Amino acid sequence: MSQRSVLIIGGGLIGTSIALGLKQAGWAVAIEDIDPINEKLARDLLGEREIGDQFELIVIATPPEAIASELQRFATNNPHSTFMDISGLKFELIAKVETFSDLARRFVGSHPMAGRENSGPQSARGDLFEGRAWIVTPTSRSSSNSLEIVNELISDLGATSYLMSSTEHDAVISRISHLPQIMSSLLAASLVSGDSESLSLSGQGLRDVTRLAASDPKLWTELTLGNRRENIAQLNAIQILISELIAALQSQSAEEVQEFFRLGNQGKKLIPGKHGAKERDYTYLPIVIDDKPGQLARIFHECEVVNVNVEDLTIEHTPGQETGLITLALSAIDAEKLQSHLNANGWLAHSPRKN
Repeated sequence: MSQRSVLIIGGGLIGTSIALGLKQAGWAVAIEDIDPINEKLARDLLGEREIGDQFELIVIATPPEAIASELQRFATNNPHSTFMDISGLKFELIAKVETFSDLARRFVGSHPMAGRENSGPQSARGDLFEGRAWIVTPTSRSSSNSLEIVNELISDLGATSYLMSSTEHDAVISRISHLPQIMSSLLAASLVSGDSESLSLSGQGLRDVTRLAASDPKLWTELTLGNRRENIAQLNAIQILISELIAALQSQSAEEVQEFFRLGNQGKKLIPGKHGAKERDYTYLPIVIDDKPGQLARIFHECEVVNVNVEDLTIEHTPGQETGLITLALSAIDAEKLQSHLNANGWLAHSPRKN
């Protein structure tokens, strides 16, 4: 089969991650963004080269409000292209596309169940979709060829496709995506009126639960309002649970309070491990370094000398301390090789570990 070609409209987190993953899978990839800064960074990450102006697939990876206009902008000049979107709202979009018979044949709605709380191409990663679910919501006229191309993209990015209607999608997404975002933001918003100094005592629990609250307010306003009917239903159900807990606390009913936490245990057990996502099989190599300039550059030079590839790194350092800890994520073989090389050359590289 000849090389697939794709144009991605939107160089944010998802669009750039799709681009990086597809390039690695052998697709010919181009990317555009209305923001010239995002576009340049996305293209530099991609190492984009000229691949023509006609594409088998055009991915609209913009915020929901811009999808319709982008479809109109590209559909006429790309009469043979398949189109897909990646937005978190589907019912109104699919209904709108259905009114254009030719476009409805060439359009497939989709929504990857992957993301990060940090936006922009600087947060993109080509393996973002590995092991993740990817919901596919075709129109009533979507051609078999268009569905084949979209499913090939999903497969090449390491994800698993799940077919459902736009109505089903919006109901499911409210429960598993919109509600977690709302609850995280709700808790974080409650901290604003409290004693800010006491937050310095926060443990990891508060940080974990409020992680999503760092997400883009403009995007989430659009998503939450666009799916308001489903979101209101979910919030009403949460409101009942909160009311029941308040009543149990007021009556000092230990049995009812304990039942609340038992229900939480049961619900947590129902959540599978990231749609069966593959854990990144990294080995972590801790290295104690002196607190002085140039140490990180020297370590990367040593990595180059023994030809090992660093997948990720973290740095821990206490102010005023003369040493710090850098932890490199590598393959198991590379970790062993690098530890041996570093220790032989006077570094303090400790035993590699799996987590």
